[in-house]
Amino acid sequence: MTYEIPVTQARAELADLINRVVYGGERVVVTRHGKPLVALVSAADLERLENEPEVAEEQVISSLSSVGSITSAPGERRRFGIAAEYRGEHGDGGVNATETPHN
Repeated sequence: MTYEIPVTQARAELADLINRVVYGGERVVVTRHGKPLVALVSAADLERLENEPEVAEEQVISSLSSVGSITSAPGERRRFGIAAEYRGEHGDGGVNATETPHN
């Protein structure tokens, strides 16, 4: 299971996030402005990813694609004072596989 969290919230909850990854078997994607920045994975997951580079690349792309389609909870947006949400060029929160995201 993948859990998405804004970087500002991740700073405050780092110990809890580490426990979710290590003991709960979760993967945590830390975002900034709704865009994935980094992922927290267990050491065992990292070892598997490093030993299977081609499979790992496909899994990461698949995971990030699914993360891009997740929207934040309305209460969370209000909690952090977020007035707008990036939805991509097509309004779906993701990037078309044939396009390059604009920075």
